[in-house]
Amino acid sequence: MKKLNWGILSTSAFAQRSFIPAAQESPVANVSAISSRNLSNAQEVAKKMGIPKVYGSYDEVINDPEIDVIYNPLPNHMHVEWTAKAIKAGKHVLCEKPLFINPEEARELIALRDEYKVKVGEAFMVKSHPQWQKAREFVASGVLGIPSMYIGSFNYYNDDPKNIRNIEQYGGGALWDIGCYTVMTSRYIFGENPVSVVASVHKDPEFKTDILSSVILEFPNEKRAQFSVSTKTAKYQRVHVLGSEKILEIMIPFNAPIDRPSVIKINPGDILFEKEEKIIIDTCNHYVHEVEDFTRAIENDTEVPVTLEDAYDHSMIINAIFKSAETRQWVDIFPG
Repeated sequence: MKKLNWGILSTSAFAQRSFIPAAQESPVANVSAISSRNLSNAQEVAKKMGIPKVYGSYDEVINDPEIDVIYNPLPNHMHVEWTAKAIKAGKHVLCEKPLFINPEEARELIALRDEYKVKVGEAFMVKSHPQWQKAREFVASGVLGIPSMYIGSFNYYNDDPKNIRNIEQYGGGALWDIGCYTVMTSRYIFGENPVSVVASVHKDPEFKTDILSSVILEFPNEKRAQFSVSTKTAKYQRVHVLGSEKILEIMIPFNAPIDRPSVIKINPGDILFEKEEKIIIDTCNHYVHEVEDFTRAIENDTEVPVTLEDAYDHSMIINAIFKSAETRQWVDIFPG
């Protein structure tokens, strides 16, 4: 694959911790530039991480003619605006999730993507991890029998009022931050969209963001996903997929370690786990795979792992979850 030049919007802590090192590790990416509205911040990060170009505005990196791809890890409420600007500059864009808080904004970006003939994707690195690809293969091939239920949990504790995840107007809250993973992976495992939802959402009285949500998604053909997410619970994550014959368990589904193998377990519903099978997935960095999958889509002019249409569906589902919690009723997700 051709090595592409990437420009980074902002000096986000997440980008510094996870994405930039992975892109620098990949043989198909060159992290050429970083930008910040505070030039000194950008200079400091660039020096620390060995990034050659530094810009004091997002527009400058977007308009750099040597940049091929923009990575957008800005706060949630800024995703659409700056992704649109990058597309109009003729750049491919990988934008952090959730790309859309308001699903109505998807139409504009889809039209721009098609007009400028660039690749635009929502950054769900888990979809590039071999453990999820293997799990989907097991489900689709009938290893579990007839699949019927996805059960997930994703939680952490964060009570910092200054943290962006706890700021309502910036798109904070558990569902937009981590619930999107359970929404996306349940769709991925079952290979289709849910049709309706019922949910309970508890909001923090001070932050006004959701801090504990319990959700049931109804899929076609008698399949369901049920999950809980919380930003005020001890760190924990796990996914089970139940079939008519066996159960699949992904031990660390979302923050898969990059320094040791990942583990999938399959057992025939034996609560003593005497017949449990362990599938060991070789050590890898899903952010590296994400960069390479996105680059491959650009080079081969194929579909990106998580399309704008997928991002629209994720937004529709999460908004339906909130509507169900408010009305305390089942809600149709994609009303005809």
